[in-house]
Amino acid sequence: MKRENETSMVGFILLGLFPGTRYIGLLICTILLFCFVAITGNATLVLLICLDPQLHSPMYFLLSQLSLMDISLISTTVPKMLTNFFSGTSDISYIACRTQVYFYAALGGSECILLTFMAYDRYVAICNPLRYVAIMNSEVCLQMAIVSWAGGAFNSLVHTTYAMHYPRCGSRVVQHFFCELQAVLKLSCEDTSAYEKIVLVMGILLLLIPFVLILTSYALIFLNVLHINSSKGRNKAFTTCSSHLMVVFLYFGPTMFIYMIPRSLQTSEQDQGLSVFYTILTPMLNPLIYSLRNKDVGEALRKVLCKGLIIR
Repeated sequence: MKRENETSMVGFILLGLFPGTRYIGLLICTILLFCFVAITGNATLVLLICLDPQLHSPMYFLLSQLSLMDISLISTTVPKMLTNFFSGTSDISYIACRTQVYFYAALGGSECILLTFMAYDRYVAICNPLRYVAIMNSEVCLQMAIVSWAGGAFNSLVHTTYAMHYPRCGSRVVQHFFCELQAVLKLSCEDTSAYEKIVLVMGILLLLIPFVLILTSYALIFLNVLHINSSKGRNKAFTTCSSHLMVVFLYFGPTMFIYMIPRSLQTSEQDQGLSVFYTILTPMLNPLIYSLRNKDVGEALRKVLCKGLIIR
């Protein structure tokens, strides 16, 4: 018990982003730029959806939740990494590390659930348009948002409580730029193979099954779109669905590799690269994908900019 108390509450040392890289300063500046674009883009998207009545629809409401999750995900990992870099330190307290583990896992699970709901929304809109308003009403949309946030939070609570109870002895160095659950587990002096099997099972439940459901939804959507007589209607349906499908692959690809491929086949460099892609690049690309490929969002942005110019 004494060893567990001494080792469980002590802080950690974050190895940092790609240690040994020659141009780490340039890399950090690039990440700063990406973070600025990601936060600005997602915040702008949320603001447009709130201000423009044309965007007050189930699809855009769910999209606003995705943007909020992306902003939260960046805020969970990047600020501490940048603070350590510019201050020349690498320490992180036990509480801060546990908090990072929790929120990173919670937001990841929430995005997975939300993307599945977004695919269902598109399925109903295209395959059952006459009942769309009745099925996807405001109450159902709110329930979807609550289930997404709460589902990820509960899943993360279980994982964080279970994973962080393992005693750690010897090295306190986390081979990552933030406290990622798998990286922290490597520091345990006990056998974690049983828990890693649980992680794999949860990966199947929260990643593989939703991914299959999303692909099934889009397979049915594409079959239905082929029967639309209007070429304009087909193009609009394909544009809307392809944007969401791109986001799905950007999210599920790296995440499935990290949590469903055996740890023995992965390296810390691969984990860090995929984590950067998932926590920084994907949140930056999401608003760009939806705004550049969506006329409604573009029109809403033009209205806001025009109003701002008129006021001035």
